[in-house]
Amino acid sequence: MSITRRSLLLRAPLAAGILAGLPSIAVAQAASVKIRYLASRGSISPHELADALGYFKGLGIELENVGYAAGGPESLFALASGSVDLGSAATPAVINSIAGGNDFVAAYPSNGINKDVKSVFYVLEDSPIKSIADIAGKTISVNTLGAHLDYTVREALHSVGLPPDAAKLVVVPGPQLEQTLRSRQVDIAGLGYWQATFAGQLVSNGGVRGVFNDTDVLGEIAGGFVVLRRDFITANPDAARNFVEQSARASDWSRQNPDETRKLLADILNRRGENGELARYWTGFGLREKAAVTDRDVEFWVNILERDGRLPKGKLKASDILYRLGETKTN
Repeated sequence: MSITRRSLLLRAPLAAGILAGLPSIAVAQAASVKIRYLASRGSISPHELADALGYFKGLGIELENVGYAAGGPESLFALASGSVDLGSAATPAVINSIAGGNDFVAAYPSNGINKDVKSVFYVLEDSPIKSIADIAGKTISVNTLGAHLDYTVREALHSVGLPPDAAKLVVVPGPQLEQTLRSRQVDIAGLGYWQATFAGQLVSNGGVRGVFNDTDVLGEIAGGFVVLRRDFITANPDAARNFVEQSARASDWSRQNPDETRKLLADILNRRGENGELARYWTGFGLREKAAVTDRDVEFWVNILERDGRLPKGKLKASDILYRLGETKTN
């Protein structure tokens, strides 16, 4: 089928999966497997931290950063086109892309939201916006459409009885979010959990306050998933297993060693030509131990997509989407 950016943003999901369980390290394959990916400005994913910690050495895995993604839908588009070997996106975007015909597998949750790690929607201190109900008719900056912040706004509006399109969303790159808010080009700046470095700088500079956050709206839940193609996993089962295990190991290490993680993040940002000073504001990945997943992480969004008519009722359930290590599925 023809794959377009529009189909990735607007269509809804079929089976992805989670390589869960995290058993013992698989024996490295004879040839090294290169995994190309797109980075996110101002942050890293657990697999990037695992690489920095040397966890992939001797396991037949080589990571290659081939540029930046403006957001999850763009990285899924690159994965579908074969430009990269992994994508990373919010759960509803992953669901949408799979329903659009892409045989993707959700390898592990890239981030989670909880009381410490969350996306926050900020306004200037003197703004009349005090609650979710007040965002109707206002302009909100987000990093991309069709992803986590977009769906969080829709669900926030639904929670107070407003239509999902009651606010206007505009796309603003992470490094420009503060500038556009302070210059009043937008009424609200949405900073995702993965943009904690930019959010930290915004708050540190003063004169802003948060109106609501995604944990208020969604509860504690996986924010998104790192995604692999199913044929990649089939062709490289050991590399896929090692990739997930070591990424989860790095996530656990970061929770136990937050200061050391910030130092590594600063080094990575500096090597990319970004501002390494922002690493001090990093709040963590927000993942459970061993990057564990629950059915609710997926079912929450399946139910919303069904409710909103974006997914036929009963077409999908968590077991269809979460791939368990050791299972073989064909479509």
